[in-house]
Amino acid sequence: MTTYILKRILMLFPLMLGITLITFTVIHLAPGEPVEMQMAMNPKVGKDARERMRKFYGLDKPLHEQYVTWVGRLVRLDLGTSFSPDNRPVLDKIRERLPVTLSLNLIALLLEFGLAVPIGILAATHRDTWLDKSITVFVFIGFAVPTFWLALLLMYFFGVKLNWLPISGLHTLGSDGYGTFRYLWDLAKHLIMPIMVASFGSLAGLSRYMRSTMLNVIGQDYITTARAKGLSERTVIYKHALRNALLPLITLLGFSIPGLIGGSVIFETIFAIPGMGQLFYQGAMSRDYPVVMGILVIGAFLTLVGNLVADVCYALADPRIRQGG
Repeated sequence: MTTYILKRILMLFPLMLGITLITFTVIHLAPGEPVEMQMAMNPKVGKDARERMRKFYGLDKPLHEQYVTWVGRLVRLDLGTSFSPDNRPVLDKIRERLPVTLSLNLIALLLEFGLAVPIGILAATHRDTWLDKSITVFVFIGFAVPTFWLALLLMYFFGVKLNWLPISGLHTLGSDGYGTFRYLWDLAKHLIMPIMVASFGSLAGLSRYMRSTMLNVIGQDYITTARAKGLSERTVIYKHALRNALLPLITLLGFSIPGLIGGSVIFETIFAIPGMGQLFYQGAMSRDYPVVMGILVIGAFLTLVGNLVADVCYALADPRIRQGG
């Protein structure tokens, strides 16, 4: 197993190189350049000024030279300088917003898996009952409702009509002067709707997936044998069936790791939350190549790490995998 993990770690490097090459090429082939986006609203800007800006950003060089230069900086953990008017290092901009996005998505992820597992177990153990059918209706609603529409609906109902929750940002203006408890309560009120939006669709899908895998495990011969031995239904479900039913969810957990960074573009933009999702959206709209590439590289790296973590968790959950490794 150790040898397998080491091989997978070594494979990360060529995979990352291939991902960055494809991503870098696709982004630069997209219509529109940073210079055009910045000077489109100023008709007095001449051709010479545009060329000077292209040279300043290094866009006058061939694409392969730009890529080699970018990779050289990446090896030194330098993601370059943003094309935005502030010209700040991309790493500094990401470092400012990363804690916000990580906190939001980590809370949402824990909520999703913490609720999806028991909901899926309930649906599987009460198959074809009113409880199972009610959960099925909830799942279909979760699949059908678009994230942006749900966010706008919550903002209108809880924020505008009832005035219970704030509709944007992370803090109320002047909250720096609040006491500790009031400050945390203000932060919690700002996070309720974004976390609900981030969790709702995934919670529906994960609970359905958990129900399916649990039903498949319950139908196995060793579960029938455990029941024939006189074990309680609780012991059969939570000690024997649940461990094997969780294996497919471990894969989903590994794939959820990249979502901690890049899975919040929609709700961060709608709720005006200063996180990585909002930064990525702004960078894409302004053709800020260094910012977009920096966020995509982090997401790609986390995707590969997530796959590796899923494999390791498989081995921890199933002894047969450890023996096979």
